[in-house]
Amino acid sequence: MSEFLRRCVTLLMGQGSGRQERSKKLELATSETMQAEADVQNDKEETRETKNRHEQLRLVFGMADLKNKAIGLYNIGQTCCLNSLLQVFLMNTHFTGILRRITVPPSASQKRRSVPYQMLLLLEMMQCGKQKAVSPSALAYCLSEHRVKLFVQYDAAQLLLTLWNLVKRQVTNAELIEKLSDLYTIWVQEYMVCQECSFETKRNSNMITLPLSMLDSRSHLLKTLEQCLQHFFFPEKLTGCNMCFCENCGKKTPFLQSMKLAHLPQTLILHLKRFYLTESSSIQKLCHYLPFPQGLDFNAVLTEEQCQADAGEKASWQYELFAVVAHSGSTDCGHYCAYVRSLTECKWYCFDDSEVCQVLWDDVKCTYGHSDLHWGQTAYLLVYMKKNPQ
Repeated sequence: MSEFLRRCVTLLMGQGSGRQERSKKLELATSETMQAEADVQNDKEETRETKNRHEQLRLVFGMADLKNKAIGLYNIGQTCCLNSLLQVFLMNTHFTGILRRITVPPSASQKRRSVPYQMLLLLEMMQCGKQKAVSPSALAYCLSEHRVKLFVQYDAAQLLLTLWNLVKRQVTNAELIEKLSDLYTIWVQEYMVCQECSFETKRNSNMITLPLSMLDSRSHLLKTLEQCLQHFFFPEKLTGCNMCFCENCGKKTPFLQSMKLAHLPQTLILHLKRFYLTESSSIQKLCHYLPFPQGLDFNAVLTEEQCQADAGEKASWQYELFAVVAHSGSTDCGHYCAYVRSLTECKWYCFDDSEVCQVLWDDVKCTYGHSDLHWGQTAYLLVYMKKNPQ
């Protein structure tokens, strides 16, 4: 490099106040020497922009990468189910973005009873602490104030719904409530058609999870997640003791019940109903092999008759797997852990209470299930995220 160029580079790196004036001169310069000075300036600006983008990601995403160290949660007495669900919530940067905007309760007693506020405090502990795990005790006791018992075994799908209802009920900002609904709420349209007079009724319904049976109407095992979804939206005949009252006929008649998908949220939760009631009224667990894809396109799974949405809505029905809440053990004695994909690193982590480790997709696939391994891990909740959210 010539002496003149070396001086140019030195000036560029040492004089911040003259950058705007120099950039105007650069636009008028035509010589090769001045072009070299412009290239150095552009490289420096690109480096600065890259750093700014990385800083913005840290501010926006916050939880996802915790200084290259994912943080666990201590089990304070049969809280493995709660811990797994909290990791799924708090690793979802769309959810934590809403959580950070809540109104802080004014009094100490209100803070102790506020589930969203206690979740926010836990998030801050996980981000700011240097330990491998933190205790969710304050949040657990907050939940006990709302009749969520401590030191008992929970079903992950039921506890998820309880947490959701408490968070939504205690968020006071109308805009944030709407954002929470947009983030998690599924909308379907239910149809009921009388099989004697063709009288039809329909209504709109919403849910937080799609509860998917793993058995078909003849109690045969369904073999893929796609089959479970198709079965959920397949019309069902209500006959015998399941007949419904028809206003037009004035009596109970056979009905055809069906549902059409109207809207899918940004974060979609699928509940694999592995626990079922047998004819002898005992609860059994289905441990059979049921694979689920990393990418899920509802347009390729459901038929036109099973959808009630316009082209714009359907265009966003492409999802990527974000988390798996897995259950191991039996119906009487079990354990939960969560596999979560970092939204910024795109790496999978296994959160098993206080123990956290990075895993591969092959490790996540081990939760597909196996009929001979009744105590092995089986996926119970599947959480998908839209690939291109609006």
